[in-house]
Amino acid sequence: MQSRKEKQPVKSENAFRTIGEVSEDLGVPQHVLRFWETQFSQIKPLKRGGGRRYYRPEDIALLVDIRSCLYDQGYTIRGVQKLLCTKQNALECRVTPTSGQDIDSQDEVSISQGLTGEQRRELESVLAELEDVRAFLGIPEFA
Repeated sequence: MQSRKEKQPVKSENAFRTIGEVSEDLGVPQHVLRFWETQFSQIKPLKRGGGRRYYRPEDIALLVDIRSCLYDQGYTIRGVQKLLCTKQNALECRVTPTSGQDIDSQDEVSISQGLTGEQRRELESVLAELEDVRAFLGIPEFA
């Protein structure tokens, strides 16, 4: 039995991909991709007659990052949703740059946490704000 890549010529990087192709490339079932569409509003494949989905290169890049966050870095769906919202629809939870760009030294990746320096500082700032709110409301600290 031949694989899809042996049957068809290799597509251009800018070509649209079907859900079957994306599913095979990412190693996740098609129903997972459909579920992610319901959870991440940023995923918007084109839908043609009969509801067939065609994923643009930017959709695929986003799916690759979502898969990495969920499967490799241990984020929950809610955690990835928050990352997408806080970064204005640009996911930046990569452990290594995937676009060939270098990471600035101050944005160095914390391998143990899977976060960039900037993300870590942002989370620490949010945590400090939450601790201030907790103290203001008189809620005791957790042990």
